[in-house]
Amino acid sequence: MNAILNRCLLHILLKFVLFILFADGEFKKSVIAEFVSANKLPLVTTFSRESAPQIFESPIKKQLLLFATSNDSEEVFPTFQEAAKLFKGKIIFVHVEVDNEEVGKPVADYFGVTGDAPKVLGFTGNEDTKKYFLDGEVTLEKIKAFGEAFLEDKLKPFYKSDPIPETNDGDVKIVVGNNFDDIVLDESKDVLLEIYAPWCGHCQSLEPTYNKLAKHLRAVESLVVAKMDGTTNEHPRAKVFSDLNPGFERDFSSCRLMDSPQFSSSQQERRVSILHVSIHLADSVDTDRTVVAFYKFVKKHASIPFKLQKPSSSPVSEDSHAEQGIETSTSDVKDEL
Repeated sequence: MNAILNRCLLHILLKFVLFILFADGEFKKSVIAEFVSANKLPLVTTFSRESAPQIFESPIKKQLLLFATSNDSEEVFPTFQEAAKLFKGKIIFVHVEVDNEEVGKPVADYFGVTGDAPKVLGFTGNEDTKKYFLDGEVTLEKIKAFGEAFLEDKLKPFYKSDPIPETNDGDVKIVVGNNFDDIVLDESKDVLLEIYAPWCGHCQSLEPTYNKLAKHLRAVESLVVAKMDGTTNEHPRAKVFSDLNPGFERDFSSCRLMDSPQFSSSQQERRVSILHVSIHLADSVDTDRTVVAFYKFVKKHASIPFKLQKPSSSPVSEDSHAEQGIETSTSDVKDEL
């Protein structure tokens, strides 16, 4: 152990000596800090649970990630490492073994990387978490051009999306990344959107209530009740407030109703309310997870006033009773579902 530590200290010391010799005489605190940041990590860091904190806590936020299987890594890793020399101190280069089921695969899933062919992806590492894919074969020339464009913010970001549903006639509309604009940002509608994770127990327990709410509100033409799988779909205006652990897993540990000002339309002052599934929420609105509680929230925040139709005099069903209960005054309304 001491031998390893001594080698590491010697390595740092030698680099520091080189810094003193070639730092153009600028022996300043800021210059030293920049030098240490640039040399704290190796040219290419293999992603692991141990290396993740060093990657994410680095003052250098932008990252280039190489996704490759163990076999392909032998061929493309030297090229990736050579490119890393060109961006030392500017971009962190990370190697992810996609056939590592414990660590690599969750990272690939998070970024939407599919297939076994080697892929290079740029990741901003900031709160916006934008990502960019390098098209084509992984070569030194392409990585160099890609990295330069990445630093200059000239790349087009990539957002994950499931296929757009062929039919979308249910009470709860299905939103994916590629139809988000058409449904959620439709300025003629108020939208209640649930962003969920299929494996989340809170989301699963909420589903019957959410479906009943959508059923009672289906006749309101100015209102859309929708949901989006936040694990497979993204949009620049849909922020899932979540913690990223070393496995890049989104934390969907609580469900709350959120009024989201960033969706407001300046023309119609339309609001989109987000039923966010997250542990950390900005401007969140706590509410009971009942049909009546959700209805009261929607009624309060809808920019287009609405009222449910009175039930007919035909034989009264349990759902009709529920609709009557929803329209009862908020002081003594009861959830009859």
